[in-house]
Amino acid sequence: MLSIPSFMSIASLYEIYLRRCFTAAGLLSQSIAVDDETTIHFWGPTTKSPNKACLVLIHGFGPMAIWQWRKQVQFFAPHFNVYVPDLVFFGGSTTRSSERSEKFQAAAVVKLVEKVVVADEESKKKKVHVIGTSYGGFVAYQVARMMGVERVGKVVIASSGVNMRKRDNLALLERAGLERIEDLMMPAKPQHFRKLMALSLSRRLHYLPDFFLADFINKLYSDNRKEKMELLKGVSLGREEALNISPLQQEVLIVWGEHDRIFPVQMARELREVIGKKASLEVIKDASHVPQIEKAAEFNNIILNFLKGCT
Repeated sequence: MLSIPSFMSIASLYEIYLRRCFTAAGLLSQSIAVDDETTIHFWGPTTKSPNKACLVLIHGFGPMAIWQWRKQVQFFAPHFNVYVPDLVFFGGSTTRSSERSEKFQAAAVVKLVEKVVVADEESKKKKVHVIGTSYGGFVAYQVARMMGVERVGKVVIASSGVNMRKRDNLALLERAGLERIEDLMMPAKPQHFRKLMALSLSRRLHYLPDFFLADFINKLYSDNRKEKMELLKGVSLGREEALNISPLQQEVLIVWGEHDRIFPVQMARELREVIGKKASLEVIKDASHVPQIEKAAEFNNIILNFLKGCT
């Protein structure tokens, strides 16, 4: 697929805008080696406030973090020390390890938290809050388990089928009209990208020409394709019909779009019953798989009201 020169690329220009939004919110682009094999790129506060709790935003599969959390960093930065990592093989995050599971991603985030987020004594006195969307919800769930209730305060799982079974994966492929999950989650053709958008957004988009979609595909899905395919195959959830999760000890908020066609809202109701005794559910109307983008104000306020009780 031919790529458009960056000075003509709408996707490249929009990414510049996104970076400026993160900078305007008081965040700085940084990278750190969390161990001998793995380097994590993240956005963190230029000046950390000792009076604020720390909040970690974990993105979903697809574009790197800045494409998924723009409206959240601008909203939450005045209330929290906000940290936004790129998961391994997204953005500038890399590893030489052969591991590819969501547990491996979570372990890298935990190491980042320990090295950066709560590295000083004052931060260690406060619990970290975690928000994960879609694939990032898988990771956030594992982070909460690994760090425990002693270090993670509240957990937000948004649009994330942590409770998915094998039949849920098959049903998703049927809704998409595709045979391989890679074609949906890592689109290489405009027609596949259209299917992903149709499942992810509640409103039908006007027709977008192939050259326009090809520009975004090249920008968002061309890097580390082989490794990202391996990440998809490395997900441990949804391989069997039996649930593969255990309850969390933290207070958990589940946020879902009413018209989500990636993970239908019935999965959110089931997740509330199995994720823990302290779980609550908020369903956002007129939203699908990305309520943080489609209904950002409502999404943000629901989460702030949930978090502010223990910040």
